[in-house]
Amino acid sequence: VSEILSGKGGDVVTTTPATSILEVATILAERKIGALVVMDGDKVCGIVSERDLVRHISRDGAEALQHSVAECMTKSVISCMRSDSVDLVMEKMTAGRFRHLPVIENGELLGIISIGDVVKRKSEQAMRDAEELKRYIAS
Repeated sequence: VSEILSGKGGDVVTTTPATSILEVATILAERKIGALVVMDGDKVCGIVSERDLVRHISRDGAEALQHSVAECMTKSVISCMRSDSVDLVMEKMTAGRFRHLPVIENGELLGIISIGDVVKRKSEQAMRDAEELKRYIAS
């Protein structure tokens, strides 16, 4: 995870529990991202994804757009640490059926890892392994 963060940086787009769902949808669309970490001061208190918005809007209709993020965010945030392996992160994402994983250590938000980051890293790893195997066979 630390290697992924060093490549992409630790910038995380965040919001607050009081932000409206419409505002969150606008931020997601403008930034071309799939999730926001919800912060209460300097503490992570949730995460809100496109899926969360769709579920909430499908239940409450257009009126849901005026609701606060606190009403639809995922409050039990699963996270990872910089020292976690890509395989462990992939296992967490698969088991939880989510695509974004905040990197949190000692209560501090250090970054966020997406399924795209994981797939890219695994692909790079597979290409390196194939090249090493070719060199070994050739020697």
